[in-house]
Order: sequence, then C-alpha cells, then structure tokens
Amino acid sequence: MTAENPLLAPWNTPFGVPPFASIEPAHYTPAFQAAIAEHEAEIADIADNAEPPSFDNTIAAMERAGRKLDRVASVFFNLTGAHTNDELETIELDLAPVLARHSNGIYQNAKLFERIDTLFKAGTTGLDAEQARVLDRYHTGFMRAGAGLPAEAKTRLGAIAERLATLGTNFGQNVLADEKSWSLTLEGEDDLAGLPDFLRDAAAQAAKDRGLDGKHVITLSRSSIEPFLQFSARRDLREKAFAAWTARGEAGKTDNRAIIAETVKLRSERAKLLGFPTFAHYRLDDSMAKTPEAAMGLLRSVWKPARAQAITEREALQALAQSEGGNFDIAAWDWRYYSEKRRKAEFDLDESQLKPYLQLDRIIDAAFDTATRLFGVTFTERFDVPVYHPDVRVFEVKDRDGKPVGLFLGDYFARSSKRSGAWMSEYRGQERLNGAIQPIIVNVMNFAKAADGQPTLLSFDDARTLFHEFGHGLHGLLSDVTYPMIAGTNVARDFVEFPSQLYEHWFEQPSVLERFALHYRTGEPMPKALIERLMASRTFNQGFATVEYVSSALVDLELHLLDDTSGLDAPAFEQKILDEIGMPQAMVMRHRSPHFQHVFAGDGYSSAYYSYLWSEVLDADGFGAFEEAGDIFAPAVAAKLKESVYSAGNRRKPDEAYRAFRGRDPEPSALLKKRGLLAAAE
Repeated sequence: MTAENPLLAPWNTPFGVPPFASIEPAHYTPAFQAAIAEHEAEIADIADNAEPPSFDNTIAAMERAGRKLDRVASVFFNLTGAHTNDELETIELDLAPVLARHSNGIYQNAKLFERIDTLFKAGTTGLDAEQARVLDRYHTGFMRAGAGLPAEAKTRLGAIAERLATLGTNFGQNVLADEKSWSLTLEGEDDLAGLPDFLRDAAAQAAKDRGLDGKHVITLSRSSIEPFLQFSARRDLREKAFAAWTARGEAGKTDNRAIIAETVKLRSERAKLLGFPTFAHYRLDDSMAKTPEAAMGLLRSVWKPARAQAITEREALQALAQSEGGNFDIAAWDWRYYSEKRRKAEFDLDESQLKPYLQLDRIIDAAFDTATRLFGVTFTERFDVPVYHPDVRVFEVKDRDGKPVGLFLGDYFARSSKRSGAWMSEYRGQERLNGAIQPIIVNVMNFAKAADGQPTLLSFDDARTLFHEFGHGLHGLLSDVTYPMIAGTNVARDFVEFPSQLYEHWFEQPSVLERFALHYRTGEPMPKALIERLMASRTFNQGFATVEYVSSALVDLELHLLDDTSGLDAPAFEQKILDEIGMPQAMVMRHRSPHFQHVFAGDGYSSAYYSYLWSEVLDADGFGAFEEAGDIFAPAVAAKLKESVYSAGNRRKPDEAYRAFRGRDPEPSALLKKRGLLAAAE
C-alpha cells in the first residue's frame, strides 16, 4: 500500500511538498484509513503506558502522534477548498463523520484524559513556559470536548460531532454548487454599459474559460460581481445579479435552511451537555471576549454610529439618483453603483482611476517588500516545485541571514473548482519537536484573471485583501515555537485576525503606494495628487461597510444565543433581528445565513464572526505604535511585534501577547477613529 499510494510514501520533492501530479482521488480513502489506524495505535500506546504520566510520555507523545494523518488531511482539505471536483466532494462527504468519530475517540478516551488531568493538577513545576501552555491547551481542549462527563453524555456528544461534520460539509458544497451553476452572459454593448475596460476584459476571460469566446460573463465570484454592481449602468441587470448573489443556498437542491436549523439545534444541545446555557456562551468561554455579552457590547457600540452614518450615506445616494432623473428609491443593488458615482463627485476619485496602478504582481511585491523591511525575510520564486494548479506560484522564504524559513504558495485567481472568498492555510506547520520543521503556507484568493497577455489589475479592496491574507501567511511562516499545538495561527479566534488586519495598514501608506502602485502601461507611479485623494476618501462609505459586517456578526451571535431552537427558519430569524436593530433601508448583510460559510460550513467562526471587529480594535491601536515611533518600519517596534505576535503562536494568552507588544491594553476609540465614525458616535 505504501509503495503504491503517493500519500503514504515518502515525498522526495523539493521542500517535501506533496507530489500533486501523482495523487489521484482513489488514493485518499485508503490513505485516510491507514493514517487513522496508525494514529489510533499511537494514542492507545500513550493511554495504556504503564509508566506514570509525564509531559514527555503523554503530552509530547501526543504532539508527535498523527503525523501521517496530518499530512494526508492537509493535502485533501486544501484541495477541497481550492481545487475540488465531484470525486473529491463525494469523498469529503463520506469522510466528514469518519474523521469526527476519530477525533471524538481521542478526546473521550478516559485513560488518556486521566493522564492529562493528573499532569494538569500536578501543576507546572519543571515545565518551561511553552510546555505549561501546551499542557493547559490540551486540558482545556479535552474538557471542552466533554472528557469529564458521564458515558451517556460523551456518547451523545460524539454523535452530535459526527452529524455536524456532515452538515457543515453539505452546507459548503451547496454554496459552491450555486456559485458554479450561475452566470450572467452579457449580450451586446447595451449590456456592457458603464463597465470599464478592466471589467470587460475580465468578463471576456470568464466567458472564454466557459467556451463562450466573443462574449462576456459575470460570475458569482466576489471579484466579478462586486465590480459589476459598482459600474453597470443597467439597473435591471444589477438587480438580477444581486438577487442571485444574495439567494445562494436558499432554494432547490442546494437549500441550506434545514441544514442551518439542525446545525443550530445540535450546537445548542452540545453546549448544554457541557454545562453552558447557549452555544455562544460555550464558544466564547475560550476566547478573548470570554462572554457573549462582551462581544455583543462591542458590536452594539459600533452599530449605533455606523447605522447613523449609513442612513446619511443613503440619503446622499438618493439625492444623487434623483438628480440624474432616477424616479425610484435606492435599492440594495444600487448602493455600490451610486456610491462609486458619489466618490467620483466628492473626491474626484473612482475605481477605474486606481485600478491601472494596482497590478497583481506589483502588489505581491509590495507585500513581500513590507515583510522584508519589517522582519528581514526575503522571497524568491521557484519554478521547480510541484503545484496543484498551473496558476499557483511558489516562493522560497529565507531570513535576513539567508537561512530557510519556509515555503509560500500563492493561488490568486478565481475558478469554478474553488470556493469563494480568500483564506490562508498550510500544507505543513512549523515546529521544533521533531527537528526544525519549516512551514509550507498557502494564500488562496479569488481575483478575476485578466485576458491572456494582460496584467491582472486589482481593486483597492482586492489589494488590501491580498495584504490581509499575507498577514495570516506571515503568522504561519514566522512561527518559532517547539510544539505544533501552539504554532502559527493556532490562537484564539478573536485574536487570529489581529496579525492579518494589522498588516493591511502598510498597503495604505503613501510611501508604499508610491513605490509599488505603478501604471500597467506607462510604469509611472501613482501620482501624489491621486494618493492624496485616496487617503482623503479612506473613511468614505464606512457606514455601509460597517453596517454590512456588523449586521452579519449580530445575527450570527443571536442565532447561537437561542435557548429554544425549535422551528427555526434562518431567513425569517435574521429578518427579525434586522428589524429589531433597525437595519437601514436598501442594505443587506454581508453574509446572509444560507451562504454564511464562516459560520455554517464548519465550526470556524460560529458565534465568532464578531472576531474581525474585536481584532480591529487591536490592529487600529497596534499600528499606532509605529506611528508614534515616527517610522512605519521602526526596527525596534517591528522586532517587538515579531517576537510578541508573529513568531509567538499561542505561547501565551492573547491579551498578554498584545500587552507584550504594545505595553498596555488597546484603546477602543481607535476603532471608531479608523472607520471615521467618531463624530457619529458622539
């Protein structure tokens, strides 16, 4: 089996990357079976060890176990997100309960927990700081999985986990199916009215990819549909596209409403079995926020000024539409279109002016250069490393002394085999327990690919997203800890966005734009006057952006605060919450429940979508350390940031990590200032 299955054989490839070309769908199931069996045997050896428990024979042994399973799973789940197919989706659905059952078997192993509990109660004498933290995280994880509960409760928790794994997989596959199946073909010049050249070119390439040469196609990829809503002069087509975008996961074979109802019900039951009143209380108990009340307090403190600002913005859009003869009330599919017109009128600035200066290759260079100046790491492109798709680029990463740091993969373009959104993942995490293991990190985006021979141009938001995900990437690449449990991005959910959102700040600095925002035809840098207008418009439309996000976070939290989940209809529930908070007219949530993958395509951000805003308090305040130093690349500040955050993993509690960097707790007002909402909050 090992010799025949490339997932189980040694990977004699550059940097030990997966041999993608040799891996076929048929290899995954037997590889998982073999890897799970090996992991089960390793766990049994630890649990049945006749020697008294020690950190090395119990905790470190668990950290060493399951390597083969980690390797197989990393390949499989990275591909099901970034380059899937029908065969992989079938396997994914079959595997979901199997892997959940395997995980449950570990966390509910009474002998294993007894060893961990004995070590935990013995205290941390003789352990270094990392070991103490790893022991704490293991004990916490076992307790939160129900390790100390009666057998009947543990059995039920196991069944819930298996069912939730299947539901989450189904949810994500349904959304992807809707995104793949819908497209809008633009026929003739009338349908293209208002679209700038870069969007026409991208739509032509999307059509060509679908065998529709000579036509133009808009897809449900955010990088396609959002600029269409922003520029299309055809109100009827904007409405059609917007309806499809917001209806994903809400009808027919891909209807996710029943999945949501069952998911919320099962999460609530799990929380109560574990002694918590609601799932939100359970989830946030092991976070920076600690309680739903704290998270809700932040959201509502921002909601009021954001809502007031959004209403003011809508009134301005309505006036603009009427001045042009528009005899209609501004609707959700009009907001981006008239906002773009308003930005042009108020700041002499529009996306078509900016985009020629935002070439994908140059923005990648800017992200790399920023990392070099802050942290001393360099990036060299490699063309001899296997990849899973021709569009994927590979970069070798070294430190300032030329020593290897890891490997970075960039997968930037939208395609039908990739789920929507942008994310960071890893094929291999950093550690020192089994030698100096260097990470293999991947950033996955969904940018609209330019026509053949043309550079891909980004919107300002796209470019900021690239910096955001690269911030996550650096969090993985710069990790410098011993134990996998606490490496890289294995931190609290409401802290993990801090390094990524902080990194966005550098993209918006004039000195960075002047170097890397170069016109794709002339090579000339973005004019200073244009940069000044861009900086002046930073907080433009922030009422809309904040309301769009906060409404989604509030609905997520309210769903998981339900005590009685019977008869739940998610769309009706979200409308009830939106009515209660006074959702401004012509606005919708950034993520409606039927396609809210952060929350329902797995457990990642369930009850925790607020995390982006929580982390934004940190990033808004944190960047101030560089501003106060008078240098956005201040070496001493960057060194402290690297040591306390980017390299530290989960070595210490997140609030302690922030104080180690900043020297104090964050100032909450920095968030409102960053978003331009201070005046509306008064």
